[in-house]
This record gives sequence, structure tokens and C-alpha cells, in this order.
Amino acid sequence: MTIEEVKKYVEENKDSEELKAYLKGLISVDGMQKFLSENEEGRKWLDSEKDKHLNKGLDTWKSNNLQKEIDKKISELYPEETPEKKQLRELNAKIEKMESEKQREVLKNKALTIAAEKKLPINQVIDLLIAEDEESTVSNIGKFEEIFGSSVQAAVEERLKGGGYTPPNNAGGDNQPKNLNEALKNHYSRSN
Repeated sequence: MTIEEVKKYVEENKDSEELKAYLKGLISVDGMQKFLSENEEGRKWLDSEKDKHLNKGLDTWKSNNLQKEIDKKISELYPEETPEKKQLRELNAKIEKMESEKQREVLKNKALTIAAEKKLPINQVIDLLIAEDEESTVSNIGKFEEIFGSSVQAAVEERLKGGGYTPPNNAGGDNQPKNLNEALKNHYSRSN
């Protein structure tokens, strides 16, 4: 019987239980193992299938675990912060904060002293005038004094323009004040 005749017979009798049982007997686990271990083509095929499954499993493991393992190893080799270093860093931060608060309080007291000497009403805005150092704080107070002074002067002048004080008319004529300041001086000098 030739191979063609075998193929024809198998094709014609493919539903036959007797043929199915016979073919099953030809293909067994032991037969497959023997074929895959002894046959060169069988071994190549099995190795390529193993590689496919191994690569797929390795890719899955990499995507799920590799970064965690890298981070863990890096932290073991180069620990970021020991408990002692962390405590030292926290203490340094507290000291810096305390020094900053102390410096701010010193500057606030200095600003209040200067403002009191210059008779400036800055208790409400003192915190806005305090800068990083004494020189800047004093400069801010000077600017405030200048702005406040010119603002007060403008308000006084505006008030005087709008129907302010009119000095009395003297009969002598020579003693007539030329402006409000002179009139006020004359008034106060007479009352003393």
C-alpha cells in the first residue's frame, strides 16, 4: 500500500471509530516524547515553542515587577535618608524657621521704633513694611513716610482751597497775613 492509498483510506473512513482508536494509539505521550527528543525537526519546533512561552512570561514579569525591583535595589545601594539624617534635616528646618521668626520680630520692633520717632501711623501696616533685612525695612518705612507725608500735605492743601479759614480784616493793613500759616502763627503768638 502506498502513502496515497493510506491517505485515501483515512479520508474515506475518517468517521470510523476503529480508525480513530488506531490513530490515537499511534500518537501517545511516550511516542511524542520520543519523537521530540530524537528527531531533529521535532526538537527545533519544541525549542521555539518553549522560547515563545518563556519570552511572553518574561515580558509579563518585567511589566509587572521590574521597576519595583530596580527601585528596591537602588534604595538598598543608595539609601536616600537614614532616620538620623531625617531627624537632623527636620531639626535644621525648625532652627531656620525659629531664626527667621526671630529676625522678623527684631525687624518689626525696629520698624515700630522708627515709625514712633517719625510719628507715623503704621501700626496697621507694619507687617507690610518689614522686609528681609534691616536696610530694606528702613527703606520701606522711608518710602511710606514720603508717600504718607505727601498725601497728608495734598489733603491739607485741598481743604484749604475749599472755603477754609479767612483771616479777619485789620484796620492797620500792614499786619495782614499773606497765607494761612502766617495767620495761624500770628493767632497763636497773640494768645501767648
